[in-house]
Amino acid sequence: MQLINDMIFVFLMIFLSMLWMSGFKPAACQTNWVSCKLLADPQPPGLSMNGDFVVGGIFSIHYYMKSEQNTFTRIPLQPQCSGSMDFREFRYARAMEFTIHEINNRTDLLPGITLGYRIHDSCATVPMAIKVAFQFTNGVETVFNASDSCTKSAAAAVPALVGESSSTPSISMARILGLFGIPQISNYATCACLSDKRQYPAFFRTVPSDHHQAAALARMVKHFGWTWIGAVRSDSDYGNNGMASFLKAAQEEGICVEYSEAYYRTQPRSKLERVANVIRRSTARVIVAFLASGEMRALLEELVKQPPPPLQWIGSETWIIDPEFRRFNMCAGAVGFGVPRSVIPGLRDFLLDLNPVQALQVPLLTEFWERSFSCSLKGQTDYSEGARECDGSEDIRALQNPYTDTSQLRITNMVYKATYAIAHAIHGVICNDTKCDKNKKFAPWQIMDQLKRVDFTTKNGYRVTFDSNGDPVAVYELINWQIKSDGTVDFVTVGKYDSSKPRGQEFSIDRPIKWMGGQAEVPVSVCSKSCPPGTRKAMQKGKPICCYDCITCAEGEISNSTDSLDCVQCLPEFWPNAKRDSCLLKPVEFLSWDDTLSIILTVFSVTGAFMAVCVAGVFYKHRTSPIVRANNSELSFLLLFSLALCFLCSLTFIGQPSEWSCMLRHTAFGITFVLCISCVLGKTIVVLMAFRATLPGSNVMKWFGPPQQRLSVLAFTLIQVLICIIWLTISPPFPLKNLKHYKERIILECGLGSAIGFWAVLGYIGLLALLCFVLAFLARKLPDNFNEAKFITFSMLIFCAVWITFIPAYVSSPGKFTVAVEIFAILASSFGLIICIFAPKCFIIMFRPEQNTKKHLMGKVPSKAL
Repeated sequence: MQLINDMIFVFLMIFLSMLWMSGFKPAACQTNWVSCKLLADPQPPGLSMNGDFVVGGIFSIHYYMKSEQNTFTRIPLQPQCSGSMDFREFRYARAMEFTIHEINNRTDLLPGITLGYRIHDSCATVPMAIKVAFQFTNGVETVFNASDSCTKSAAAAVPALVGESSSTPSISMARILGLFGIPQISNYATCACLSDKRQYPAFFRTVPSDHHQAAALARMVKHFGWTWIGAVRSDSDYGNNGMASFLKAAQEEGICVEYSEAYYRTQPRSKLERVANVIRRSTARVIVAFLASGEMRALLEELVKQPPPPLQWIGSETWIIDPEFRRFNMCAGAVGFGVPRSVIPGLRDFLLDLNPVQALQVPLLTEFWERSFSCSLKGQTDYSEGARECDGSEDIRALQNPYTDTSQLRITNMVYKATYAIAHAIHGVICNDTKCDKNKKFAPWQIMDQLKRVDFTTKNGYRVTFDSNGDPVAVYELINWQIKSDGTVDFVTVGKYDSSKPRGQEFSIDRPIKWMGGQAEVPVSVCSKSCPPGTRKAMQKGKPICCYDCITCAEGEISNSTDSLDCVQCLPEFWPNAKRDSCLLKPVEFLSWDDTLSIILTVFSVTGAFMAVCVAGVFYKHRTSPIVRANNSELSFLLLFSLALCFLCSLTFIGQPSEWSCMLRHTAFGITFVLCISCVLGKTIVVLMAFRATLPGSNVMKWFGPPQQRLSVLAFTLIQVLICIIWLTISPPFPLKNLKHYKERIILECGLGSAIGFWAVLGYIGLLALLCFVLAFLARKLPDNFNEAKFITFSMLIFCAVWITFIPAYVSSPGKFTVAVEIFAILASSFGLIICIFAPKCFIIMFRPEQNTKKHLMGKVPSKAL
C-alpha cells in the first residue's frame, strides 16, 4: 500500500513538472493578474502557540480520518479526524507543549528567544500526514503576489518538527520533508528502513531503530533456548521491516520459525481469523509479536474467542509497555524490550493543570475533556451520545487513563528529548557565545546539519546524540508482565540491553522472570529435543534445521557438547567411553610379568633351564662313563649350555618393550638357537664320522676331531652373529605402539625394523635345522644300541614341526599372544631337543647302569627294551 501511494505521488509530481515545462500555467497565475489565491485552506493545528521560531509537531491523536467520495464538481471538504482519541498520543502532544514552555523559561538555552509550536493530528493515516508535511514545507500563506510564481513556495513554516509516532506515516513525511531539507525527529517511528540516509536524509529519531530491537529479541530468544517459535507482524512498514530484521538475526542465531503471519487492522476479518487459527494449530509455544497496538488488540480479541494452548508472548516495544493490554490474561508472563522508563519533573502538574474554561478555548482540549468525563461542555459538540452536560465538578486529578498516567514515561521522554534537540540545533545556528539573534535568517538544512552534531544531557539526565544514520544509542529495558497478589498485571523491568557495550555483554538479566501461567521455569519451545553428548544432529528431510534426529556417534568418534552437528574423531591413542562423550586413553597391552600367561611361560622357561643344568650335572658326575664319553661330552656340555640359554632367552620377550629389550630378544634368540643347532649338527656329524671310522682302513675321524668340531660350531654361530650385526646396524628392532590391530587398545610390541633381517635370522636357523635333520636321517640305521642318530632325528623333526607351525600362528596371533606364541615356539623346540637327545641317556645313567658299558654301546651285549 505504501509503495502504491509513493508511486502515485511521484507520477503526479512528474506530470505537473511536464505541464509546467510545456508552458502551461493556471489562469490564476497569468501575469495580468495581480495576485492568486489557493482554493484549499491549510489544515489548522490542534495545538499552537506563536513564537520567534515555530517548531512543528505531528501525532496520531485519532485513529481514523473522515473521507468522502469526490465528485469533482466542488471543492473537497477539509479532511477531519474521527474515531476514538488516543490519550497516550495526546499526552505526547502536550509533553511537547510542556517542553517548549520549559525551554522558553531557561536562560542558558536560546536566551531572549521564544519558541512557538504548531501541533497537528495525523489521524494515524498517510494522507493526512502527507497533507501536513506539505503544509510545513509551504507555509500557511493563502495569497500570492503577482511577482511570485504559484510554483514557488514561501519559506518553510517550521525549521524542524517532532513526530510522527508511526513508521508508515513517518516514511511518507520523510520523503517530502527530505526534499526541502526540513529535519524531522520522530519519537516512536522505529522502522529500520528509516536509517537509510540516501532515501531519508533529513530524518532523525530519539527512539532506537528496530534493527537493534530485532537483534536484542533474537539474542533473548537464543538465551532462553527457544529454537522453535512462531511470528506475527503488522502488515505495514513497521511490522514488515522489523520482522525482516528479526528473522535475519534469528537465522544467524540458529532459531527456526514455524510460521510468520502478517495482517493489518483494516484488512478483511477473514485474514485475522486465519492468522488466529495458525497460532492455535502450531506446535511452537513461543510467539514473537512485532505488532502495532491496533493489530495486537485485534489479534488478542480474536484469540480470546477460542483460546490456544498457553503461549509465551515476546513483544515489541509498541505493545509490551501499553497498559491497555493488561486486561488480556493470556499475555501474563509476556516479555519484551521497551524504551527505558524515565521521570520528567513538572510534567504531571502541567498535564493536570486543565479546567473546563481552558478546555473550551481549544477544540482538541474540549474533545479530551468531554471524552474523559463522558459529558458535554456547554455549547460544544457532544462526543458521547446521550452524555450529560459537564457541571464543573469534574476533577482531572481523579482520572485514571493513559493521559494522566505518568508512572512510566517512556515514549513521552522521546518527545521531550526530540524537542530539546531541535532547540539546541536552533541555538547552534543563531546564537554565539554571548547572545542570540532572533532576526537571523537561516535555511532548514542548517538546522539539519546542526542536529548531526548535537550532544547534550537533558534536565532529567538523558544524553541526546545521533549517529551517522540519525539514530540514538539503542538502550532497552527487558519488561516482564508479572501478576501481582491482587490479580493485576505489573510491568517489571528484569533486565537491560545496551548496544553501546562490547559484543556479548549487551544483554543482561538481573531479576527473576515469571513466565506464562506464573511459572518460574523457562518454558520449552523446540521442534526436536536437544541431542545429548555422544550424539549428533541429523537433519530431517524437508524440515527446518531445528527439526532433527539424534544419531549416536560412530565408532571412534565423540561429541562432548549438546546439539553437536558433527562428531569428532578421537586421537589415535584415545578411544571413546561408553557414552561416547569423551576420549579416554586407550589401555596399553603387552605381555607383562604379572600376567597369568607370563607366569606360566616363566615357570616353563625356568624349568627348562633347570633341566639343562641338571642334565649337565648328571653328565658331569658320570663324565667318565661310556655313554657320556661316547656322546662327545664336550659338544654335549656346550649343547646343554646353549639349551639353558634358549630357555632363558624366552624371558626377554616378557615385560614392556624397550629399545634394548627389542634388540636383545631377537638377537639372543637367533644366536642361542644357532649355537644349539650347531652343536646338534656337530654331534650328528660326529655320529656319521664315528660310523665311518669303524669301517676297515677308515681314518676319517682325524678330519673331524675336537678342534674341527669346535671350529664348525664357532663358524656356524659367527655367521648368525654377523647377520644380527648387519640387522642391528641397518634397521634394528624397536618398541612400537600398534594402533591398527585393535581400535580400542594399544598393543606395545617390538617392531621388526628390517623384516629381511628377521626372516634371515629365522631362515638361517631353519637351514641348519634342515641340514641336521637330513644328516641325522641318513644315520638312522646305525646299530640299535647306539641310537644317537635316531634321537637327533626325532628332535629335529619336532624342532622343524614347531617352527613350521610357528610362522602362521605368529602372523595371525593378536596382541600379546603374538609374543606368547613366539615364547611357546622357543620353549617347545628347546624341550624337544633336551628330551629327545638327553632323556634316554639320563635314563640309562640313572636307572640302567648295566647298559652304561662299552660292550653294550658297541652292540656286543644284547640290548633290552628301554
